[in-house]
Amino acid sequence: MEKKLTRRKKRLGSYPYLSVIFSITLALFVMGLFGLLFIHSKKLSEFIKEQVEVQVYLDNRLSESRVIGIHKTLADKDFTLVKQDEPQITFISKEQALKDFSLKAGENPEEFLGHNPLRDAYLVKLKPAYLDSLNINQVKAEIESINGVFEVSYLDNIISDIIRNTAKIGLVLLGFFVLLLLTVVILINNTIKLALFSQRFLIRSMQLVGATGGFIQRPFLWRSLRHGFLSGVIASVFLYALLEYAIIQIPDLNAISDIRNVMILFAALVILGVAIGLFSTLWSIRKYLKMSLDELY
Repeated sequence: MEKKLTRRKKRLGSYPYLSVIFSITLALFVMGLFGLLFIHSKKLSEFIKEQVEVQVYLDNRLSESRVIGIHKTLADKDFTLVKQDEPQITFISKEQALKDFSLKAGENPEEFLGHNPLRDAYLVKLKPAYLDSLNINQVKAEIESINGVFEVSYLDNIISDIIRNTAKIGLVLLGFFVLLLLTVVILINNTIKLALFSQRFLIRSMQLVGATGGFIQRPFLWRSLRHGFLSGVIASVFLYALLEYAIIQIPDLNAISDIRNVMILFAALVILGVAIGLFSTLWSIRKYLKMSLDELY
């Protein structure tokens, strides 16, 4: 019995692994939490951009066939947003526009003007890629060239604010990502170094009996690979549970959810855990292999 205990204590690569897994899992969880924030902020930005509409006002007294023809022309344009094979174009008749205006303003302009001053219009949602000052001006000119279109208007200030704020948020998130990645790498590296510190004399003992560097490193590397993989999986499971809970509490999050990128993030966490674990273990063991006996104390 005593021999079994002694052999277990001295087994190569047998360092306390629960604390290592916990530390790596925690670091990857924080990294993944930021990744989820980044993914959903990007999706939210795209969702906001997709709500921007261009107002296309039509000439008066157009035939019904011409109005339908303008709709078909707009639907075939590259800049028109399409969702579920349906172009995002809404027709607002001048009668409906008058009702909406009267309801908001509290008065009917037709009563004192003697006619309806509003026009039939299409509200066209654009693809996010076209929401910049150069492209949107080209879009406006292209729509105005369509026969039967009277005028094209859009909220220029709102579009400029969206583009500017999106760029700022992207830079801030990128800075946080780099900082957090460095923090996670340092944390995991220090955790593994501390775990291997208790194995330094065993490593030296193996060297003294003639074991090669590759033979000594192999069990440590295999264990670090398993720990990194397991930590990545555990962190991903907790993040998925957190995401599902958030969607239950805030159903509107479904509109900006991106399961494909979330799965890519989870795979990246597993790969990151394995890669950092292997690199840190290899670096620490090679350091101990090169140390003299006096430096080990």
